[in-house]
Amino acid sequence: MTWINLKTALADEGYVASDDLAVALQLALSLGRPLLLEGAAGVGKTEIARTLSAVKHTQLIRLQCYEGLDAAQAIYEWNYQRQLLTIRAASEAGETGKAVEDRIFSREFLLERPLLAAITQDKAPVLLIDEIDRADEEFEAYLLEILSDFQISIPELGTIKATTRPIVILTSNGTRDLSDALRRRCLYTYVQYPDRVTELAILKARSPDVEERLADQIVGFVQKLREEELEKTPGVAEMLDFAAALMGLGIADLTSDPATLQSTLTTLLKTQSDQAQITPEVAARIAGKAA
Repeated sequence: MTWINLKTALADEGYVASDDLAVALQLALSLGRPLLLEGAAGVGKTEIARTLSAVKHTQLIRLQCYEGLDAAQAIYEWNYQRQLLTIRAASEAGETGKAVEDRIFSREFLLERPLLAAITQDKAPVLLIDEIDRADEEFEAYLLEILSDFQISIPELGTIKATTRPIVILTSNGTRDLSDALRRRCLYTYVQYPDRVTELAILKARSPDVEERLADQIVGFVQKLREEELEKTPGVAEMLDFAAALMGLGIADLTSDPATLQSTLTTLLKTQSDQAQITPEVAARIAGKAA
């Protein structure tokens, strides 16, 4: 599959990718390398992993990162309750020693978390490591063995090597710098907010019933709104929610009903300060430029 074929396949699933992103994805697939996608929240980084799993007809395994994430939550942990029950039952039956220990520290008692699950599938899944920049720096060290050799070391069991190599997508919103060691193991691309033509194509792909004039106004309004000094810039998902709200209310022209337009901005503006900044007068001005 060429990058052009991949871009077409993604579009068939409703994801309009830029040429740069399609090429980066194709290189990651052909080289078997993880792909790090960096960019502002809302530009479609997470969605690309979901769409790629649909294109490849494979499972999506997602690891949502957050501060304090550790190996037990991301890689594996032991089923302690089941181990205790087994120990108790073995004791009542007169069993002790190494035989019981070997039994409770077998794969049967292992709880697979996303990273371990991703390397033990019969068919290579898409592994999404979402918002890696939210995790602690120490957690990145856990990833290095997996991203380099696709294997996981478990003291009680030894090294578990990948049954298949997962397709790895990492995303970052740039809230902190990632380590050089992690970056070296990944291909990289920066995902921008889509330009007007691309965003219009996204809207039409996701909402094929939207009228041409309204679609132009919606995309124009959101693109102009992003130029305002907002605390939380609306992303593509918010644009689609905005379009759905307008269509649901039967609005065919953004300039026809300022009060209704203002009420639908709850889909785009997600903080009190942003809602206070975009007054009806400002919204009307933006709508006039978008028309």
